[in-house]
Formats: sequence, C-alpha cells, structure tokens
Amino acid sequence: MAAPARYRRVLLKVSGEALLGSQPFGIDEAVVDRIAGEVGQAVELGVEVAVVIGGGNIFRGMTIAKAGGNRVAGDHMGMLATVMNCIGMHEAFERRGIASRIFSAVPMPTICESFSQQRAERALKRGRVVLFAGGTGNPFFTTDSGAALRAAEMGCDALFKGTNVDGVYSADPKKDPSAVRFERITHAEVLSRGLQVMDAAAVALARDNHIPLIVFSIRSPNGFIEVLRGEGRATIVSDE
Repeated sequence: MAAPARYRRVLLKVSGEALLGSQPFGIDEAVVDRIAGEVGQAVELGVEVAVVIGGGNIFRGMTIAKAGGNRVAGDHMGMLATVMNCIGMHEAFERRGIASRIFSAVPMPTICESFSQQRAERALKRGRVVLFAGGTGNPFFTTDSGAALRAAEMGCDALFKGTNVDGVYSADPKKDPSAVRFERITHAEVLSRGLQVMDAAAVALARDNHIPLIVFSIRSPNGFIEVLRGEGRATIVSDE
C-alpha cells in the first residue's frame, strides 16, 4: 500500500524554465501535462495544493535591467509571463478534469480573478487547485518571494521548490563535481552560506513563518508525489 501524504496543504513553486522541456522558448505541453497529472494525484491523496509558476521561459525582468533599461517595466513584463504560464497550467488541469482557479496579484478581471486570501482559502478547502499568478504584484520581488508570501498567507505546511536538481548542494553540481548534497539544512545555514536555493527574502520569509522548504527535481517523473509521501529524493530546509 502506498504511503499517505505527509502534508495537509502545500505550495508548489515551479520555475518557468521547467516548462520549457526540450524547447528553447515557451511551454512544452507534455511537461505541463505531466506536472498537472502529479498535482491531480496529490489532490486525490487529500492534499490541498497551491501553485506558483515563474516566468523565465517567456521573459525575465532582469533582462531589461542588465541591458540598462527600466527594471520596473521589466518586472511588470515578467509578471505577465507568469499569468500566461498559469493559464497554460490551468488548461492542463481542465483537460484532466481537475478543478482549478487562477488568482493574480495584478488585477486583470477579464482573464482571471484578483488575489484574495479569503477566496483562495475557500477554493483550497473545496478541493480546487489554486494558481497564484503575478508574483507579489510588485517590482523588485521574485516569484520565489511571491511563493513564500502566498505559502505564509495560506498557512501551508510546506513550500515545495521544483528545480532542475534533486536538492540543495554546496555549489552548482553542474559546474563543480565536488559539490556536496544536503539531506537537511536550516534556513539560517542557507542564508549564511549564500546557497542558491531561493532568493534570500523568500528563505527569510519561510524561516520567520516556520515553513519548511522541500527542494526536489521537478524533472523526475512522479517526483512531487514521492516527496509528498516522504519517499522521494529531496533536501529539507527546516529549523526544526
């Protein structure tokens, strides 16, 4: 018999790059469909799931800033990219018969609902998957910070960070073959070592609200479900 899920309510943060699959730009429908299927399995296990998706597969606000342009305008464009990704994921859920709702930090009522903690809470309790788009709604904050903020607002038991590697390493394992992988590490250690798990603001927000970060590979099929059950390969960032 499969192990039950260890968490009641979680937020899954997926990078925009993860949606690329083998493509150089945009959304790989096969990847989106696989992730939607795993989230659907989590819901069947009784887990309430919220999702935040980055926008790096379409646009990064820092691209404009590095070129000497207006960072605020660039970040606004990045927020719109996250809305596009959420629409794509929402459609994947709909195709599978998984009820979901999109809440955007940036009001755009003809496309999706504006974020309301109360409405999002009701949706989660009714078994809907909730997609949070638009980051925090403010420039100079990443979608990692948006994910930590929404996880705190929604009272999530854990924040799952789906990355391209299977946990937190002492250095980039793709560049440094001697990099050491951590099974467990504290929020404080992540910050003091400057490890590239999430940006510092997101890690600090998770620490202050006692939210563990579970870092795993989103590229691994069924990785999300396995980690939810405590069976998968991941790094747990927690002060407890």
